[in-house]
Amino acid sequence: MGQKIKRRKKLKWFIGAMVALLIFATGAAVGYAVYLTDMAKDTTEKAQIELKRGDISEKRTESVDPEYDNISVLFLGIDDSNSRNFSESARSDAMVLATFNEKEKSIKLVSIPRDSYVYVPYEGRYDKITHAHTYGGIDASIETVEHLFDVPVDYFVRLNFDAFVEVVDALGGIEFDVPFAISEKNSDDVENAIYLEEGPQHLNGEEALALARTRKYDSDLERGKRQMELLKAIFRKAASIQSIGQYDDVIESLGGNMSTNLSFDEIVSFHDYVMNRKSFNIETLQLQGNHSIIDEIYYYQLDQTNLSKVKETLQAHLELEQSLITDENHPALTQPESYESGL
Repeated sequence: MGQKIKRRKKLKWFIGAMVALLIFATGAAVGYAVYLTDMAKDTTEKAQIELKRGDISEKRTESVDPEYDNISVLFLGIDDSNSRNFSESARSDAMVLATFNEKEKSIKLVSIPRDSYVYVPYEGRYDKITHAHTYGGIDASIETVEHLFDVPVDYFVRLNFDAFVEVVDALGGIEFDVPFAISEKNSDDVENAIYLEEGPQHLNGEEALALARTRKYDSDLERGKRQMELLKAIFRKAASIQSIGQYDDVIESLGGNMSTNLSFDEIVSFHDYVMNRKSFNIETLQLQGNHSIIDEIYYYQLDQTNLSKVKETLQAHLELEQSLITDENHPALTQPESYESGL
């Protein structure tokens, strides 16, 4: 009996951490049998992707462990609705960097607008950050984010639209106050397939995705805020679920729809961040900027003063003074004297 409880606890931590990592820090859940633990391990193993750099960020002098160290995770939402094959050439539709402070058990999230005009080291030029994934897949995206914030990206979780839809549906949907009426395409890109009225309502997976994706009604900055609020709503729902069967569905929904360099044991180690949901410490940061047209292409120009403050906040949260490699050893951190826009 005691062993069964331990298995349930371990699976509870795993599912909570997995949904937390996939949906940017959600809560714990409950498991019920050995086969679910095996199912969770199998899902993680199938999702494994090794980065070209190896296990350690070039901005680290030593390896880190989520159970004992401050770490960062880059979350990418990929729009591969046409190919449905998790193509490395797909563009990243959503990017969120999360930093985890082990001592405080706190999390900071920063949403990066997809049209942000940044330096992409893989190509050696400035462009929209969403194109980094198109140029060089997950490796190029990580390198670009590390350059942007001057912090290591230790881990990543990449999921497509199917994962978002299916996880929300597996949780039984979410309650959300829709800020405005929308008419939006669904995950199959069928135009005007989703219509939502303004106001509080219950959203299924397709509806939540449409609200997260839409760009027609406000700015990229507001879109990022809206996505954060949706993720918090998903966290609240995941943290309150009692139905064992729903967690079976959650694990099943992740299969084939996500990739990561986190191992099963590393994911389980995130349980401490969600053990006490009442004191769950999560802060969202915003990247401010302005609309800009360069060579007849729209970009989001980041405000450099605000960017510097966000950098400092992330670096302080990770306590990087001793672990961050100096700029002299990182020529990629040097801004080029000239640049050209791409795509």
